[in-house]
Amino acid sequence: MWSSLLPLILFVALGIAVLIVFEVRARQQQKNNTELLNNAEQSAEQTPNLSTQSADDGCCGEHLVCERETLLQTNAKVEYYDDEELDALIGIPAEDYTAEQYQMIRDVFDTLQSKDVPGWVRSIQLRNIQLPLDIREEALLIVIERRKA
Repeated sequence: MWSSLLPLILFVALGIAVLIVFEVRARQQQKNNTELLNNAEQSAEQTPNLSTQSADDGCCGEHLVCERETLLQTNAKVEYYDDEELDALIGIPAEDYTAEQYQMIRDVFDTLQSKDVPGWVRSIQLRNIQLPLDIREEALLIVIERRKA
């Protein structure tokens, strides 16, 4: 009688072992994804580290977003994207914006083409204008997607 149940017991034990392995791997992957997301958010909140590489060099790989393609460069100059009215926000912390000031930034951001977002973010940073957190996160996602493409 036990000899007929032994293959069934081994099959169930093997199935349980496989499920445990997959569960452990899934949890490790989830932990890694969470850490990557947290690192990306911290990098977005901090001022990017400026490197001395020229625009002709390849990406150094030290930054979340390649400086050559997107955000800050040491030799960058301010470029306007038909958004001169945003200069009124220079030096104001993003959390202190009124609803109208927030809407000014939102209106400009919503009219940008995705290819213009990296340059616009660079321009905003060089002009010392703080982006509200939600717009900054949206812009970072667009920059990351453009970098993958």
